[in-house]
Amino acid sequence: MAEFTMELNDEQKEVRDWIHGFAADVMRPAAAEWDEREATPWPVIQEAAKIGLYSLDFYAQQFFDPTGLGIPMAMEELFWGDAGIGLSIVGTGLAAVGVLANGTEEQIGTWVPQMYGDVDDVKVAAFCSSEPDAGSDVAAMRTRAVYDEAKDEWVLNGTKTWATNGGIANVHVVVAVVDPEAGSKGHASFIIPPNTPGLAQGQKFKKHGIRASHTAEVVLENVRVPGHCLLGGKEKLDERLARARENAKKDGMGRVKNAAMATFEASRPAVGAMAVGTARAAYEEALEYARTRSQFGRPIIDNQGVAFQLADMRTQIDAARLLVWRASWMAVTGKPFTSAEGSMSKLFASEVAKKVTAQAVQILGGNGFTREYPVERMHRDAAIYTIFEGTSEIQRLVIARTLSGMPIR
Repeated sequence: MAEFTMELNDEQKEVRDWIHGFAADVMRPAAAEWDEREATPWPVIQEAAKIGLYSLDFYAQQFFDPTGLGIPMAMEELFWGDAGIGLSIVGTGLAAVGVLANGTEEQIGTWVPQMYGDVDDVKVAAFCSSEPDAGSDVAAMRTRAVYDEAKDEWVLNGTKTWATNGGIANVHVVVAVVDPEAGSKGHASFIIPPNTPGLAQGQKFKKHGIRASHTAEVVLENVRVPGHCLLGGKEKLDERLARARENAKKDGMGRVKNAAMATFEASRPAVGAMAVGTARAAYEEALEYARTRSQFGRPIIDNQGVAFQLADMRTQIDAARLLVWRASWMAVTGKPFTSAEGSMSKLFASEVAKKVTAQAVQILGGNGFTREYPVERMHRDAAIYTIFEGTSEIQRLVIARTLSGMPIR
């Protein structure tokens, strides 16, 4: 088992510097343009594909880093470059992980390559779970999948929302209810192949931040997919549903147990790392500005009001990174999140990102309020971290119930 360390090894440092170079040389110069265009930055994604940064192989290597620091390190550097473009590059990974976690070897080999495409024909994928009335409350999910035994097909109907790459994806992974009586255990995931009739993009959201990342509704009207598009297969699903029904009889409840919540806990540090990257970028901009901007005959960093803010910003960023790294290390080494450490890392890093980017705007004064300086964009981008992958309020609820021993539903 890898020991927890705050020092990256030589190989990790090399990867970090490689990603940082791409973020600095390719992402940052393009960030303002794609934020204004509110469109998917296909040329940047293609450049990432050319060097192997946009690929399953790269993220698999980081995921299997025995220290657990590969993914948070990569996320921090990419989102230091730009949050909107960063999410466009890593968004496909959400769908890929859905297949890797639930699919058969054949499904993984068939569909994951189609999610990324190749250097000459880059593709993206979408993971579709949230709904207009079912965000944090997964039990309220209404999208249904009904099995047509005569044709060995699943028929899906419903509307998904907040889907990164929704509607423009080559492959969609859709979570749907197959057994309403089983609660959240009655959910299953389905592959929707390219050009499947009945799947359409609904509203494309005009967002406050991360505007280079495509976010839209996905509407499913009598979408028919072959039986083999059920991730894991029907036999495995039937066994799981049977166990869920039996457990419900035993304890009288169809609620999700804490053990299931641990799966979600393990993914939250990656979002925390994204927030750390954005916060660090804003802090560095503010620090450089404070060193070079003079008022009353001296750099503004000589004023305690500014200097103390920068001291607090750096302290909070480092503290957030440590929480993210600890949770990431715990996840990869199999240590249980007895105090909801995954949620802790995401909560603290998200709140730090909002606070630090706001302070950066304040330090730059009027310039910080304009789009001529990047801290304005970073401040808008940071708002998403306290919302997606579970709001800050949900994180606090998970932490409180974990500490108290109350069930997490």
